[in-house]
Amino acid sequence: ANATLVRLAEFLSTGYKKGVRPVKDWRTSTLVAIDLMVYSILNVVSSSWTDEFLVWNPEDFDEVKQVSLPTANVWVPDILINEFVDVGKSPDIPYVYVTHEGLVQNYKPIQVVTACTLNIYNFPFDVQKCSLTFQSWLHTINDINITLMRSPEKLRDDKSVFMNQGEWELLHILSNYKIFSVDNDDYYAEMKFHVVIRRRPLFYTVNLLLPSIFLMVMDIVGFYLPPDSGERVSFKITLLLGYSVFLIIVSDTLPATAIGTPLIVSLLSHSAAQCSLHHTCEIGQRLSQPDREVGMLGLRLPPSRDNTPPVMDNILQEVTAIRQFLEKRDRCREIAKEWLQVGYVLDVLLFRVYLVAVVAYSITLGTLWSVWQVA
Repeated sequence: ANATLVRLAEFLSTGYKKGVRPVKDWRTSTLVAIDLMVYSILNVVSSSWTDEFLVWNPEDFDEVKQVSLPTANVWVPDILINEFVDVGKSPDIPYVYVTHEGLVQNYKPIQVVTACTLNIYNFPFDVQKCSLTFQSWLHTINDINITLMRSPEKLRDDKSVFMNQGEWELLHILSNYKIFSVDNDDYYAEMKFHVVIRRRPLFYTVNLLLPSIFLMVMDIVGFYLPPDSGERVSFKITLLLGYSVFLIIVSDTLPATAIGTPLIVSLLSHSAAQCSLHHTCEIGQRLSQPDREVGMLGLRLPPSRDNTPPVMDNILQEVTAIRQFLEKRDRCREIAKEWLQVGYVLDVLLFRVYLVAVVAYSITLGTLWSVWQVA
């Protein structure tokens, strides 16, 4: 068997020039069939083409119909991925399979580091689509054409080799073939694959959404505490501190991108600002209480009269001071009641606005979850 393979390799390599496109008629286009299978972080790219100079009769070589040859010894089309950004850690496969009819099969695992635009507005219920574009950098469509190895339907629904233990779930792979021209003279073939993946949101639901919902519920409960009580102010300060710490944790968990802001971050920052405004309103209410105003009042005694007895003059001054104190206290109470009424109106207004924001937040999360399910 080894002698047969040696004879077959020598037969195929005799007079073979790997630098020349393997066609007997130069007007014949080499058709390269491409297939893509996503396996975790590796993409298995399969390509096949017909080499007219790697043909033999199996009867002359002990019925050997398929042989593996070094990739460096055969002609390989210059089809690359346009979105390549960095060289990935892909295993090197130095061999290709060749059938007796000249069909060359090249199976190559590729770890693609590509430029992929992420839309994280719906995070963590987001669906991402990354594109991989295959085309020849040199040969026109007259020399190399591209086609699919399988039908688009089979390519779309094939998830047999994808690992399902990671954060992402493969939905489908779409394909698009087109012919383009740079100078309206030479035309090139292009095959684009759209890999559509969906994030599994369980981890982020437990660690982000549930704590944020708990903070919002506690904030709503805080509106039912008396506005002029010190416990409400302390409770709101604690909630505001909780929002600040939670936003720091969220910023470390969310994917970093310069395009757009996740909806969950926008809603939380609305919540934190609402809590801060409500807390400021309560501080204003407490500073306008009568006790505070009374403590800041000064007593101005009327000037003494020379024609009154000392005892009566002292009694008159004391009575006058008490009357002025009571009048100022009544005026301060009226002002405090007016400010307290304003505080109640603002409190009800902020509560309704905050309640509308929470309802909108819940509806948005439910909508995103529904869209994520049917994606």
